[in-house]
Amino acid sequence: MATLTTNVPGITFGPNGFVAPPEQDVLTGMQADIDQAFGGGLNPALETPQGQLASSMTAITANANDTFVNLSNQFDPAYAVGRFQDAIGRIYFIERNPAQPTAVLATCTGLAGVPIPVGALARAEDDNIYVCTEAGTIPQSGSIVLPFECTNTGPIPCPAGTLNRIYQSIPGWDSITNLTDGVLGTDVESPQAFEERRRASVALNSLGSVPSVRGAVLSVPGVLDAYVTENAFAEQVTIGGQILVPNSLYVAAVGGAALNVATAIWSKKAPGCNYNGNTTVTVQDQSAGLTPPYPSYDVTFLVPPSLDVLFAINLLNNPLVPSDAVSQIQQAIMQAFAGADGLPRARIGSTLLASRYYPPIVKLGSWAQILSVTIGSRNAPAAQVAGLIAGNVLTVTATQSGALAVGQTLDDASGIILPGTKITAGAGNVWQVSKAQNVAAETIYGVVPIGTSVGVNINQVPTISADNIAVTVTG
Repeated sequence: MATLTTNVPGITFGPNGFVAPPEQDVLTGMQADIDQAFGGGLNPALETPQGQLASSMTAITANANDTFVNLSNQFDPAYAVGRFQDAIGRIYFIERNPAQPTAVLATCTGLAGVPIPVGALARAEDDNIYVCTEAGTIPQSGSIVLPFECTNTGPIPCPAGTLNRIYQSIPGWDSITNLTDGVLGTDVESPQAFEERRRASVALNSLGSVPSVRGAVLSVPGVLDAYVTENAFAEQVTIGGQILVPNSLYVAAVGGAALNVATAIWSKKAPGCNYNGNTTVTVQDQSAGLTPPYPSYDVTFLVPPSLDVLFAINLLNNPLVPSDAVSQIQQAIMQAFAGADGLPRARIGSTLLASRYYPPIVKLGSWAQILSVTIGSRNAPAAQVAGLIAGNVLTVTATQSGALAVGQTLDDASGIILPGTKITAGAGNVWQVSKAQNVAAETIYGVVPIGTSVGVNINQVPTISADNIAVTVTG
């Protein structure tokens, strides 16, 4: 039996994996094979019947080569996507996170002793419904702070003060408001984020290490972000703006039920270590072999306050700029901030670069001709003062650093000041502000987004609001 040969080059395997031959080389090989099959002398022109046959067979072969090379790449975690990436994840017993809702801490006020159950509903000004995820009882003080989640998933903004209507009446529960911005939810976990979590999950199988605690916390349903570190010394240290007590573990977590987060920490931490934070939960050890009453342990972690990030975008004016350019850019920035564009989202303890937000603006169209993108936060303020706001008037009682000026955006660590509150007029100790509100005496920052980066401390979760994204068109 004759040995079959071909002039069509095959797929080769090199240092970077399988490599398909150029399509022109495949076509040349097909033409040579067809010419030999018919005894030689055929016209190779592509408009001839034999040329059309060669073109069709080349397209079929090239498509098969591309499919094979793509399939072989899916076995490499660096290139795997979709179903193949999910399959690799299952080897490590992890599943892709579904879309997550925006999480917000809301202050519920009413009569002492009134229980607010899991499932209690409230409505924001944009008509999105939020559900309570942790039960609580209103104390003698008349108010309690409870976590709520949006019933719709994805990066839906919930600025401070906008979750302000009770949707489902509970006798004795009088009002609700969120003093700080909500932490943006996410769309379905991106390939980049899933791969990052898969790497962290390798450490999840260990005990007593920082990576194992982080992997466990990130695996808790509803957790949007987490940061874990430790102080291995017998003295107090400061890391990333956070004071850590001696010989302690530090965990900052956003989202998820407090008990689930605390249980994840306790299941992986080293014995005998101290904790840091503002949230303490009692965890019971129900390991095999133990009977009630189970041993219980208090676990403390931090639910970090918000850090408002301000943007200033300057565009070159041109006839193509649409009437809704501002809202388009604000939406693109917020989507990128939440990682909806497939690139890393803004996270606890990270450095946010202004250059990160050029691509999502450029993708809006040729009209988006960027002159500059700058950012800022209260971590590097233009001014820091002590003062209070009554209506549209800011009264300064002491200047701690810098100087207030017209055009600055006001911010505070408590998150009470409304996003986008700007100084519009004034001097000395009395200033007019753009949004009427009542803010008790506290430290107030004047912020101008003029930097190329913002450093986020490990005890802060970066948040964003459309009101803090200023867009100007020049020329």
